[in-house]
Amino acid sequence: MKVIHLDELNDTDRDVDHGNWRSRRFVLASDKVGFSFHDTLLRAGTETEMWYANHVEAVYVYEGTGTLVNRDTGEEFALRPGTMYLLNDHDKHTVRADTDIRTACVFNPPVTGREVHDEDGVYPLLQEA
Repeated sequence: MKVIHLDELNDTDRDVDHGNWRSRRFVLASDKVGFSFHDTLLRAGTETEMWYANHVEAVYVYEGTGTLVNRDTGEEFALRPGTMYLLNDHDKHTVRADTDIRTACVFNPPVTGREVHDEDGVYPLLQEA
């Protein structure tokens, strides 16, 4: 059993801050459970383009408001507490944060924590040793 409080992740290698967003990773590939689990903050007034070409991600919004844009179709979806979105088709997407948005995210395959978004917003598929 593993029990962690969010504050315990602060200023560790599981606390990743990239300006527009901050992600604290409770579960990573090294935990060997088949998924990774993150608490992610998207900062107010930012717009972040992402495309998980190598991962499926489920995102649950529990605080804040904004807009999710499907870049392939142009569809826009309101984000507010209680909204879940699933990027099950490796969807190119943009998140516009009107306020700080807090989310709980699950990735499959799990991320290692070493990934960095490339110029297209893609995380490379890294494997744990």
